[in-house]
Amino acid sequence: MTDSFKSILLVDDDMTLREMYAERLKTEGFQVVSAKDGEEALQIATESHPNIILLDIMMPKINGLDVLKKLKEQAETKDIPVIVLTALIQDRERMESVTRGADDYIVKSETMPGEVIQKVHALLDKKSAPSSDKPAA
Repeated sequence: MTDSFKSILLVDDDMTLREMYAERLKTEGFQVVSAKDGEEALQIATESHPNIILLDIMMPKINGLDVLKKLKEQAETKDIPVIVLTALIQDRERMESVTRGADDYIVKSETMPGEVIQKVHALLDKKSAPSSDKPAA
């Protein structure tokens, strides 16, 4: 099931990376909104309710793990899928991301942009698929 458009909130303090991913995602048909820090990310996510969030961890003002925690605590943003896209390769950050509600954890240096886009599509397809845990009528 495909929406007429899907919106992505891309959160990273690296402008070059934001621009590169935004261009790639736009060519895939996504509407992209960017945030340069955690504070801006929380505001945009709450106001615009994107279909998915790509979230860096190391950012100014509020780090990505704290943003993730706040997103999952707020009723209006708790169901938005979040993919952590970070330079951090330590298992500690990976585990903390998962326990705080991240749907996936991608290390920038180990993943090509095309793979990130595939993971975005897969997660959105999974989230939009009809739930199979509902009893049949």
